[in-house]
Amino acid sequence: MQLPVLRLNLKADYRLRHGHVWIYSNEIDNNFFALKNLEPGQEAVIENATGKVIGTAYINPNTLICGRLINRGASSGLNQELINTRITNALQLRQQVFNQDCYRLIYGESDQLPGLVVDRFFDVLVIQISTAGMEKYLDLIIQGLNTVIKPKSILIKNDGKMRAVEGLESNVICCQGDATETVLMQENGVKFNAPILQGQKTGWFFDHRMTRARMRDYVAGKRVLDVFAYVGGWGIQAAAFGAKEVIINDISEFALQQVAANAQLNNLNNVSTLQGDAFETMDKLFESGEKFDVVILDPPAFIPRRKDLAKGLAAYQKANLQAMRLLNDGGILISSSCSMHLPADELRAAIQKAGAKLGKQVQVLEQGHQGPDHPIHPAIAETEYLKSLIVRVY
Repeated sequence: MQLPVLRLNLKADYRLRHGHVWIYSNEIDNNFFALKNLEPGQEAVIENATGKVIGTAYINPNTLICGRLINRGASSGLNQELINTRITNALQLRQQVFNQDCYRLIYGESDQLPGLVVDRFFDVLVIQISTAGMEKYLDLIIQGLNTVIKPKSILIKNDGKMRAVEGLESNVICCQGDATETVLMQENGVKFNAPILQGQKTGWFFDHRMTRARMRDYVAGKRVLDVFAYVGGWGIQAAAFGAKEVIINDISEFALQQVAANAQLNNLNNVSTLQGDAFETMDKLFESGEKFDVVILDPPAFIPRRKDLAKGLAAYQKANLQAMRLLNDGGILISSSCSMHLPADELRAAIQKAGAKLGKQVQVLEQGHQGPDHPIHPAIAETEYLKSLIVRVY
């Protein structure tokens, strides 16, 4: 079947020619073919202003990003063969890097499947779809995953915030195998139960794996505090890496129940938990004279939108200042940000300003990054979001 054709305004193809895949609604020449005539998720051929085919995109006429290229230089969209090929390419990268089948298998645009995330926990896969276009391919995606991976279970965890923007309903469906609350996984030699049903996102955050591995050199024999901890990805690994004591804080009772279960899973008796708001908890620990050798900060995104930058920067600076007050002289702060709108140099500046306010010297020892199962698309800045710093404070 012949696909409808959308034509771009003059010079609106610049980003696409240089590797980007997003198309904005104000870049469409509606006099040639009206964007509003297409249905959410429908495929269309994209041409430049002179009529040259750029590729095929899926379309949502109701959103600012109205299209995402899915097949460059072609007038046909995604099919089973192409989806299988892209899943296979993604799998080959992960298998080259990791010796355990626990990783982000599909990372959206970076793996040529925009709007799709798939996390792998051995023989269990968790799918998240954020766009109306990718939703149309769900059956092909499941078939492709069964062909390439052959998992026992597949959970569709479609409860992300972007679905509402795309006009999609939220749903959580086990479409294959058993719907278990938690699944066993392993990271850096440490075992975890990831809460895939009730947990955040897919149940786990694989992106900090490499920095968590580097933490090993800083925590042995030390007293460690992990705040904003979720289910203990940092703190449990610190305990397994030989920390003398680890205190893990989160506001969620459910998350701390998972921390306790993960400590038991690894036979760790050096872990305790504190429930409460991280900022309030750090203040109370400071007022009671508590000191730590290592403090880990991995907060949620304080800057969800660009307009939140000033407010978010203040939050990062406050959190880092509170953490530094709890450090022994010469202690280690591991500070992270998952805010896409916060450049790495701004995180460094926030840490430096916090240190200066306390009259402390700060040394940046290592800079962390999202792992290779979250590859960066060099033309799409939004695919690079994670940053972390390991610093010494004295």
